Amino acid sequence: MMFDFKEVKVIVKTKRGYENIVASLIEDLIPDSKVLPKPLNYSGLVLVSSSKRDAANIIKDSLPEAEKVFPVKIVSKADLKSISESLDSLIGEIDGCFAVRTTRRGKHSFSSIDVNVLVGDIIRKKTNKEVNLDFPEKVVFVEILGDYAYIGVIDGKEFPKKKSKEKIEIRNFFRKVSIFQMPYLGNVQASKEMGIRIGREAQTFEIGELIISPIGRCEANELKEFLEGIYQGIESRYKIQRKVYSHTPRKVDVYVQNLYEAVRERKNEKLIVFEPEGRPISRVSKDLAEMVIKEKRTNFLIGSREGIPTGIYRFADMIIDLCPGVTIATDSAIASAMMALSFSLQENLDRFSKIP
Repeated sequence: MMFDFKEVKVIVKTKRGYENIVASLIEDLIPDSKVLPKPLNYSGLVLVSSSKRDAANIIKDSLPEAEKVFPVKIVSKADLKSISESLDSLIGEIDGCFAVRTTRRGKHSFSSIDVNVLVGDIIRKKTNKEVNLDFPEKVVFVEILGDYAYIGVIDGKEFPKKKSKEKIEIRNFFRKVSIFQMPYLGNVQASKEMGIRIGREAQTFEIGELIISPIGRCEANELKEFLEGIYQGIESRYKIQRKVYSHTPRKVDVYVQNLYEAVRERKNEKLIVFEPEGRPISRVSKDLAEMVIKEKRTNFLIGSREGIPTGIYRFADMIIDLCPGVTIATDSAIASAMMALSFSLQENLDRFSKIP
């Protein structure tokens, strides 16, 4: 059965490898539909033709396998002139700030940015609505596939951003945190594996510095393996960050210092101990946020097989229990502490000084 590309009513985006499954499910849901998985051999797509006006909603409400569901309003030739001349029927649907999102598949004499600029300018002039690329109320999608352009309007919430109005960029505050981590020593293989996990966590949050802090004498080979694991974990996470981040990540610095010496050296700075004897994080969230925001540096002390020595508690400005009733595993402690800090900052940042 031939599929007519001019009759497309819905574009469905799926995970790669799910195209045929989604196409089959759509045929079951909408008996009169015609579907084409992987059109022109482009993966992650299913084209749908149907006489049902609510076909897109049926798919959206029934198939979690459908990542995005775009109801097509206009089918145009894939050239700038045809696209620009076809937009009148969309104007009434733009009732707030908007953005244009174009995905182009195939060879054309123009780019996706060219389409965004052209369509956005036409709609802006005809509606007097503002373009808002970050938080649009409406999104005009332009899906270009070979010789055809499929155009429609959907709610801006269909394109959620990792950074929203409710989120505050707090990465810079993590650089103000120094973490003193007691080493995990014992079996050399276990020591290295634990070092790898801890190194990854430290690099994930791009903390200011990681200080490995033994107490007294320790077996040199075990410490060596632990430290090698730390560097290996940092490097592995750093490579991933360089590939996926829009910003340039900063590799965490690592030092070694006896824990007692470190406490004496930084007794005039804020010291926070994370141990079960402390107060629940929910009770000290505001104080934690204020401390990290206002201080030049805040020091987090994290134990290992043995907890932080109780004599150090007298020098601590705060002792925090991250999860009352649960003992946090050594390889989860840094992540737990930093996520608690993240929550505290998100909840309380507006109460204190401006973002640095």
